[in-house]
Amino acid sequence: MRVVLLGEDVGAEPPGHVTGLPVDDYRRRGAAEAHHDGTVGEFVLVAFRPGLISPTLAAQMAATYQRATGGRLLLNVVTGGDADEQARFGDHLDHDSRYARTDEFLAVVRGAWSGTPYDFDGAHYRVTGAHVPVPPAPTVPVFFGGSSAAAGPVAARHTDVYLTWGEPPAQVKQKIDWIRGLAEAEGREIRFGVRLNTISRDSSRHAWQEAERLLDGIGDAEVAHAQRLLGRRESVGQQRMLALHQGSRDKLEIHPNLWAGVGLVRGGAGTALVGSHEEVADRIEEYHAIGIDHFVLSGYPHLEEAYWFGGGVRPVLLARGLVAPPPGARTPGGIPPAAGGR
Repeated sequence: MRVVLLGEDVGAEPPGHVTGLPVDDYRRRGAAEAHHDGTVGEFVLVAFRPGLISPTLAAQMAATYQRATGGRLLLNVVTGGDADEQARFGDHLDHDSRYARTDEFLAVVRGAWSGTPYDFDGAHYRVTGAHVPVPPAPTVPVFFGGSSAAAGPVAARHTDVYLTWGEPPAQVKQKIDWIRGLAEAEGREIRFGVRLNTISRDSSRHAWQEAERLLDGIGDAEVAHAQRLLGRRESVGQQRMLALHQGSRDKLEIHPNLWAGVGLVRGGAGTALVGSHEEVADRIEEYHAIGIDHFVLSGYPHLEEAYWFGGGVRPVLLARGLVAPPPGARTPGGIPPAAGGR
C-alpha cells in the first residue's frame, strides 16, 4: 500500500498485479488498492489466468470491479508459460492449447459483457446464455502478451493493449509490426505497451553502480541454477529474454541504457532501463517513438525505485510533453504540479 500512496505523490499509474504461486492473490490486493480513497492514478491493472477461473465468472467479477471503482479496471490476461507452475494449479494443457483456451476464454468474457445472453461451444468452454447483470461501462480494456505464433492471433482478435517484455527497441518494433498486421486483418486496432524495470539516479555513474550492486551478492552458482530453471519454461518470450544475455554477466548493456542483468535470476521482465533521469527518459521516448503508449514499470526495491523514478524521470517526461499531470496529483512535497509542458 505504501507504493500506492507514493503514486499519489508522483502521479504514477497504474499499480499492476501479477498472478502466480509466489505472490498474493491478485484480486484481493487489487480490490484493496482500488478502494483506497486517494488520488492515485485512475486505473488498476489486475491479472487473470484462463483455466483457473470460469470465463463467465471472470466477466462478472470484472464488471463488478469496474462498477465498484468507477471504471478503473484494466484486465491483464496471463496465459501462463511455465508448465510446472500450471500443473501446481491442476492445469496440464500444453503451450499452444493454453493459448487456444485463452482465445475461447476472451470470446466468452467479451460475449458476457455484450448485454445479451451469449452462447459458445468450443473445445475448452461450452456456455449457454452467459451474461453479466450490468455490463461494464466503460468496457474493461484487455491487456495481453505473448511472443509465440500461437499468441499472435489471440492478441489480434481480443486485445486492446499488447504487452511485451523489454527487448531492445528494434526487436520490440518487429513485434509491433507483427501484431499490428494480424490485427488489421481482423479489422481491429491495437495499442502497445512494454514491461520494464528501472534504475534511475541523479547521475549515470550512480545508476550503473546500483545495477552492479544488485548482482554483487549473487554467485555464479545461483545464476546458473536460475538459468536452468528458466530454460525449462515453454514461454517463447522467456526464451527471448534468456537470449539477450545467454547466462553471462558480460555485455549486459544490450542497447544504450538497457540492462539485461535482471534476467540472470528473474523470470519474465528481465531488463531494466539504467541511467540518469534524462537518459531513462530518452529511452522511454525512444520506445514511444516506435509505437509504445503504455509503460508498466517496477524496480528493486520497488518502493525506493518508485521514488527515484517519480521524483527524477517523471518531471523530465512532463517537461517533454510525454505525460500529463493527472488531476489532483501532488509532488513529493505536497505541492500541486505546475501546469504546462509542450
